[in-house]
Amino acid sequence: VAKPVISLKSYPFVRVLLPFMAGIILEWYLVVPVVYGMLLLALGLIGLLLFSFLALSTQYLLKWVQGICILFIFLGMGIAVAYSKNIQHHAKWFGNSYINETPLIVTIQEPLEEKKNSFKAMAEVTAIQNKQGWQKAEGRIIVYFKKNGAKPSINYGTRILINKNLQSITNSGNPGTLDYKRFCLFQGITHQVFLSDNDFAQLKQSDANPLQTALFKTRDAVIACLQQYIPGKKEQAVAEALLIGYRNDLDRDLVQAYSNTGVVHIIAISGLHLAMIYGLLEAFFSVFLRKHSRWMKPIVIIFVLWVFTLIAGAAPSILRAAVMFTGIVIGDALNRKTNMYNTLAASAFVLLLINPFYLWDVGFQLSYAAVLSIVIFRQPVYNWLYCKNKILDAVWKLNAITLSAQVLTIPIILFHFHQFSTLFLISNFIAVPLSGLILYGELLLLCLSWFGFAAKLTGAAVGLLLNALNSFIERTDSISFSVIDGLQVSILQMLVLYAGIILLAVFLFYKHKNSCIAGLSLFCIFFILRVYAVADHCNQQKIIIYNIPKHTAIDFIAGNHYCFAGDTAVLNDHFLRNFNLRPGRIQNRLSNKGNPVIPELSNVILNFHGKSVMLLNSPLPNQTSIKKIPVDLIIVSKNPKLYIADVQRTFDCKQIVFDSSNPMWKIEQWKKDCNNLHLRFHSISYDGAFEMNL
Repeated sequence: VAKPVISLKSYPFVRVLLPFMAGIILEWYLVVPVVYGMLLLALGLIGLLLFSFLALSTQYLLKWVQGICILFIFLGMGIAVAYSKNIQHHAKWFGNSYINETPLIVTIQEPLEEKKNSFKAMAEVTAIQNKQGWQKAEGRIIVYFKKNGAKPSINYGTRILINKNLQSITNSGNPGTLDYKRFCLFQGITHQVFLSDNDFAQLKQSDANPLQTALFKTRDAVIACLQQYIPGKKEQAVAEALLIGYRNDLDRDLVQAYSNTGVVHIIAISGLHLAMIYGLLEAFFSVFLRKHSRWMKPIVIIFVLWVFTLIAGAAPSILRAAVMFTGIVIGDALNRKTNMYNTLAASAFVLLLINPFYLWDVGFQLSYAAVLSIVIFRQPVYNWLYCKNKILDAVWKLNAITLSAQVLTIPIILFHFHQFSTLFLISNFIAVPLSGLILYGELLLLCLSWFGFAAKLTGAAVGLLLNALNSFIERTDSISFSVIDGLQVSILQMLVLYAGIILLAVFLFYKHKNSCIAGLSLFCIFFILRVYAVADHCNQQKIIIYNIPKHTAIDFIAGNHYCFAGDTAVLNDHFLRNFNLRPGRIQNRLSNKGNPVIPELSNVILNFHGKSVMLLNSPLPNQTSIKKIPVDLIIVSKNPKLYIADVQRTFDCKQIVFDSSNPMWKIEQWKKDCNNLHLRFHSISYDGAFEMNL
């Protein structure tokens, strides 16, 4: 087995990528002023220039100075790129001058996506009106158009004038959930607005990019073809996701099943799909166009791969594969052997130069971790078994790839998804080859779409394969031990786990005993950290009021157990429960067995570990008590007919919380009354989830 070279000198792109990434992270978390980044960049360039005038012997003795200069250059570059790509730092960002009721002109940047009560689209702000008139502006917003029966005649490129106040994008505040505000900011999106027919005016002029229009039309044509010839809604949805990454039609429970069984990468468009297409094109040229493949082959392959990437939405995971395969194809055309580590690092550098915030994208992280893991560990894992039979050998090769990919992706999966699929080997062994057949079948279907009978036969065959794939995934997911769920891993634990894996890998490749001892010690530290975290949560006592629009949801937590009070609709809705409640319960290491539900009662006072909590969800009685009732917390829900003055006369309360089941206009009135009466309050809808430690 070829051992990876430890020295970074062999991998120049790796040398520049590491400080570049460090600069991005420093700028985001420490908010390093961009002037410091430019200063580091200038110092590095000046240092390299002066270094070049030294004698060769002196350069050899002071080569560490050259390394420091390179470090400064790319560290400063990372700081500067991260600063410049943050839309809030742009001089023309509309948020710098936006105030309520300021008219905006925006351009719709994508086809409308249908939601339950609205149509959603991302829009680019192009102009804002101020005292000097209309001024050019930058930035993105999310626009929701109210459903009024028919779909609005608004498409990609449509320009509209908005006359309604924008709302800043905020987080729900629910513990353990996605930082949605940061997620949107990384895409340049900072505000959102919900529009009725009277809140906007559609302008005559359109501002559509011809290439992007062609891509959207191609995507729509592909979706229409798949829906026409492939039977079954679930099968059509998986076909769309597998071929072009269109996920809007996917069933949520089916997506969860794919995730639980460790094969969600099949329906999350990734390098696997691009590799299949690359392999198909390679086979086509080697069989049919071998004589003309010298220059035609790389041009056609690169063109097809990038068209597929753009139609699929150019997600970070597939962009990584596109850049990497482009480097490989160009290298083959020039008869230059490519180094996989350098190719990976070069593709990551290019992508982060375009958008440094890809660094926080889970798909980006998993994509690079998986490929790097396969490159490093595939051959050693494959060498575990020797199979003379070619069929068995091919089977073992596939399993070796699956096993090796897990080594560096498991820490990321544990950190982000809090689960581990125990049957990933079996599910990948069946699902990956089957998905390959389906992908090639879909491509064949597109080629035969002009021939009705042949297309129907192909569509029916692809539908059977998709049905078999979905059935296999759902049955595997139904096995009780198919997934270990509720695993909470902190970022410190993840880093310790990675350090242990790296040291053990060094031991396996180079037989360094000290690396083995250090690696095993780090694994021990990892388990100690987990035991300490579990023990620490055994003594917790807290109340969490979740932020779920139009619903009441409260957890009373004691140790590793909780009691739920709130709407039964939340408990019965799998998506609401998983999206809003589950992350917080995992973060607090709560057991999901035998946890009681408090019945829905009106105006009840609960005593919980020495604290009295009033659930106020109906009007107060007219009569008032002579003495105020002492309570530590009042939770107002269900939009009761209520006056804060009456609450103050009836209760001696330390804190009032208005949950998300109350309408916004009513909360605004209550907030004003609380301010006038000098009462402490917390609005879940405005301020996010409420958490009280007892």
